[in-house]
Amino acid sequence: MQIRIEDGDIGKRLDVFLANELETATRSAVQKWIAAELVQVNAAPCKANYKLRGGDSLDVTIPEPEPIDALPENIPLDILYEDNWLIVVNKPKGMVVHPAAGHHSGTLVNALLHHCGDSLSGINGALRPGIVHRIDRDTTGVLVVAKNDEAHASLSAQLAAHSITRRYEALVHGRVREGGTVDKALGRHPVERKKMAVLADGRRAVTHYEVLTNCGTYTHIAAQLETGRTHQIRVHMASLGHPLLGDTVYGREKQPFKLDGQTLHAAVLGFQHPSDGRYVEFSAPLPDYFAALLAKLRKM
Repeated sequence: MQIRIEDGDIGKRLDVFLANELETATRSAVQKWIAAELVQVNAAPCKANYKLRGGDSLDVTIPEPEPIDALPENIPLDILYEDNWLIVVNKPKGMVVHPAAGHHSGTLVNALLHHCGDSLSGINGALRPGIVHRIDRDTTGVLVVAKNDEAHASLSAQLAAHSITRRYEALVHGRVREGGTVDKALGRHPVERKKMAVLADGRRAVTHYEVLTNCGTYTHIAAQLETGRTHQIRVHMASLGHPLLGDTVYGREKQPFKLDGQTLHAAVLGFQHPSDGRYVEFSAPLPDYFAALLAKLRKM
């Protein structure tokens, strides 16, 4: 897999850059790949602390899959599409995508292992089989999962090239007058490490948004991701003074309407199918809680 170096990437450590660029790869995993010479800069092995330069060419060889350790669980899935290459699901609110500290069961991966058996890509290892990209626990909507390593590599390359269509819907605080674009670099918060923040030396992040409906002191928006950084829409809208309704991390500590997490829905996902390159697009309707709240706000 070849990855381009943008002007904003110059001076970044190689391992940090790759961990951010490849959404589901951890920094420790990337460091192992670099040590095994699976990552080459300008056709030569390099150290993890190498500082990227303008014109650098990166080649990443995805390592052989690791054994899958997560356990299958008979959890219902809302399947939007499935074939021998991939499966597209509508993730419900409150479901974690893959096992992690504090969430060892009840995840999307556990459900997928029951449904797909051994037919999942193993590129991301024991706890993340098939997982190409993630959405937050309390974010609902469309998510694609790879069923073989070739599909995984293709989808990962499209993510790295920012060529995948990702359209979200959200409810935000305040009256947004008109649509626009947020072009603000994001990185790990310097103090609260579980949060992201707008940082001058962060990774470039671009969100295009439009107003769908003004609902009194709230606004229903659509947001199109040009890049796909962690918590991107949540941080970008908060930076405009319009945090997502229900988001206690980047918004107000006390939230109205007794919401459980941010009102954010991955409505549309489009990409080139790994088998033949044709463009495919999938959509998921607003979840019931979101639709009901939107109807209530429209009457206020």
